[in-house]
Order: sequence, then C-alpha cells, then structure tokens
Amino acid sequence: MAGMTIANKCASKGLTVGITDELPYGGTCALRGCDPKKVIIGATEVQEFAKRFKGSGIDTIPKVNWKDIMAFKQTFVDEMPPKLEKGYKKNGIDTYHSSAKFLSENTLKVGNDKIKAKKIVIASGSKPRVLEFEGGHFAKTSTDFLNLEELPKSLLFIGGGYIAFEFAHIAARCGAEVTIVHRGNNPLENFEQDIVKHLVSATKQLGVKLILNTDVTAIEKLDNKYRVKGKSAEKTEYFEANAVFNSAGRPPAIFDLDLEKANIAFTKKGISVNEHLQNTSNPIIYAAGDAADSEGLPLTPVAVLEGHTVASNIIKGNHKKISYPPMPTVVFTLPTMASVGYTESKAKELNYNIRINYKEVGDWFNAKRLNVPEYAFKTIIDEETQTILGAHLIGPHTEETINLFAMAIKTKMKVNDIRTMIFSYPTLASDIPHML
Repeated sequence: MAGMTIANKCASKGLTVGITDELPYGGTCALRGCDPKKVIIGATEVQEFAKRFKGSGIDTIPKVNWKDIMAFKQTFVDEMPPKLEKGYKKNGIDTYHSSAKFLSENTLKVGNDKIKAKKIVIASGSKPRVLEFEGGHFAKTSTDFLNLEELPKSLLFIGGGYIAFEFAHIAARCGAEVTIVHRGNNPLENFEQDIVKHLVSATKQLGVKLILNTDVTAIEKLDNKYRVKGKSAEKTEYFEANAVFNSAGRPPAIFDLDLEKANIAFTKKGISVNEHLQNTSNPIIYAAGDAADSEGLPLTPVAVLEGHTVASNIIKGNHKKISYPPMPTVVFTLPTMASVGYTESKAKELNYNIRINYKEVGDWFNAKRLNVPEYAFKTIIDEETQTILGAHLIGPHTEETINLFAMAIKTKMKVNDIRTMIFSYPTLASDIPHML
C-alpha cells in the first residue's frame, strides 16, 4: 500500500515511475492479510452471535461452510491485482513482476532488466520469519492458512502474536482442535497485559490450548500429521497436529535485496531512515511501510501515511517530516481487543502523572444485552492536562469504539468534555464516558 501510494502520487505529478512486485499487485493487507481475514471472520461472527443467543431467542447455531466462505473471500482477492495494474497503466506507470536486487547505489536488476533511477523507494513490506530449527520448512504461513481448501482437523501455531490468536479463533469456531505454542510468559506482549488476560481467558474457553514459556525446536513429519518438539525450562514436550503454522512474527522483506551493493543502511527492523523517511546512508533511497525502520506501527493505514510523506518529499524535495497521529490497532478475535496510545508501563516510563481506570464490565447493559462474557477497559488519563493518553479495550466491536478514543487523543479532548457529550443510546460508544 505504501508503494502504490507513492507510485500513483509521483506519476500524477509528471514523474517517470516504475513499480515491481514478485507477487501479485495489492500487497499483504489486500491479498494475504487484513482484508481476506476479515471476510472469513464475518462467518464466524454470525455463528458466535447465534451461539450467545441460543435459548434467548435463537434455536439453531449455524455451521460455517469452509469452502463457501473461502470462495466468497476469493472474490475480494481476485479482483484486486488486475484493478491495480489497470490503474498503474492508466497513470503511465511501468509495471514489472519480478524480484529486485541492487547492483549499485542507483541501479536495480529487476528480472532481466537493469533499471537506473534518480530516486528508489523500498516498500517491500514484511514476510514470515524463517524458522531456523530442524523441520522448520514444514510450517505453513499465514498466506497458506488463508488459502486452505479444507480446514485441517487439528492445527498448531508457533508464536503467540495477533496472527496466531486471530487464526486460532477462526479455526476453533470452525470445529478444529487448535494449539498455540509461545516462547514467552505473556502472549501478545505489545498489548496492555491487563486486557490480554481477558482474551487469554476467552481463547481457552473456546477450547484453544495455550502453551507458554515453550520454545519450538523441531518439527517432524509423520504419516498424516506433524510432531512438534517444544522445550521449556522444566521439560521437553511433543505436540501433534495435522498442520503447523508459522506465526512467529514478520520481519521486513529487505534482506534479499543486496542492500550492501547500494550502500543502504539497515537494521533487523528495516531500512534505516531519517525524519523524511530517507535512508541515512544513501540519499536517493527512501523507505515506507513495514520495510522501513520507522516509529510507525506495521499497519496498512500507517504505510499509506508514510507513502504520502515519501511521495511529497520526492516531488518537492525534503520538506515534510513524518508525523504519526495516534495509531489504533486491533486483534480481530471474538471478542475483539483494541488498543491506542500509551500502555500504563509506557506512560510511567515517560513520567506522566497518570490516573488509571481499569474495570471488568460484564454487568453493564451493553454486555448483558449482547450476552458477552468478556467486556473490560483500561484507560490512562493525564492528571495534569485531563486528556487521554491511552485506551485498551476488549469486548463487542471494540474495533469501532477504539477509533473514537484515537480521535479524542489526537484532538486532545478534555475528559470532562467527553463526559458531557450526548451519545446515541444504547450504543457501545455510549459507554465511553463511563470509562473515564
């Protein structure tokens, strides 16, 4: 999405532009991530809603038809690449479909072509982490999960991040046995742990086995299963599943580009950039999205924001510094978990004088009318300015409610101004004043 934004914006201003991707145009979000995942989740949401109301007006819980939902998902995926390619050609952008490698500071090899450019943008996104242990190649990727023709009877996810939890919830609701093996003590460690514990509880209630403090050290292929070896401080365990998925993180997809030949500084987090998203060692190079070692979270809207900044700096010269508004992020499980702004530990680290509101609110009307067992919030208030520093939620449709908190943080709305607003009722947004 960063690359698409930059290419189209620069072409619209008369620059000669080319773009390449060894995979179909569209990027991870549209083809292999957020969009298809959300389409699949839609079917499980219907099932979950019916399950909660069984005996309270609903008699039958529907089953998810995996083949049908995958076919529906594919209609969204299939239309994207040709649509984007048509747009590129309409804008006069040269399109390539090969991997790229640097030959020098301003020259790339793209397929069989050598291309020299005055400015080169690296917006190559991220890809699944390579599992270095024995049998690591047996683990499938998140892309493979989203393209499963049939759902395996049992699945094991290596790593306890948002990909593992989202896919575990989908698979479990579709009838599979699911295990998550996580090397650390806390899954989803970048989120507010007081809220994560509610998601862990809901995940276990769903029947998902969550194994913590365990390193996966090998995968062995059996006849029709895989045996996964896990080591903890106390013991070695073995887990069996019909399919194993690598959800151990997504590093930037930059390490096959021969960056050294172009004098491009980089870290394990991505291309090193300054405030203009320009490389710190080769000034003709810019980077955006997951490929950049920037302060932006690895989220599609952030990639688009960085893309606009890079395009502006290429067109007009370095005049625009990247500035990040509050960046809401969501784990699309059921219930959803959403976060924006500082966690409690981060606010304390920055020496804010804070007030914490943390509460489980399963007894609130919205929780009871929707018959949801998990509904909780944690808000972090700056006592000096009486503004919100962070909000962390779990419950029904928190992916929507969190956007209102993001708006309040960005505009520095006073807590009392929010409390005295009139919200439509009964809605989930009408709970916000009571969270402050």
